[in-house]
Amino acid sequence: MEAKAIARYMRISAQKVRLVAKNISGMPVEQALNLLKFTPKKGAKILSKVLYSALSNAEQLGGVDVDALFVKNVQVNEGPTWKRIMPRAQGRAYHILKRTSHITIVVDEM
Repeated sequence: MEAKAIARYMRISAQKVRLVAKNISGMPVEQALNLLKFTPKKGAKILSKVLYSALSNAEQLGGVDVDALFVKNVQVNEGPTWKRIMPRAQGRAYHILKRTSHITIVVDEM
């Protein structure tokens, strides 16, 4: 029985999260959480929270062996981009793009 968790509008670029997400795909959940704990990236902390949420969702289903769960799928999509303007010298203005991402993690039993 598979369970999933979705985090939307996370304030980090999807490209940065995908660097970490590709490392945990297909791993057992316990091993993936351990790897994320010692990964020094902002995306690792966000992914671990979503993975804990997916784990809790699996526990709520009933009849699921939590120790036998593995990360079936990790999907990171781009969310909406916040557009901001930075004033610069001599009346110029530079555009700042604050990117967001949507993260989906699916866990399943082996």
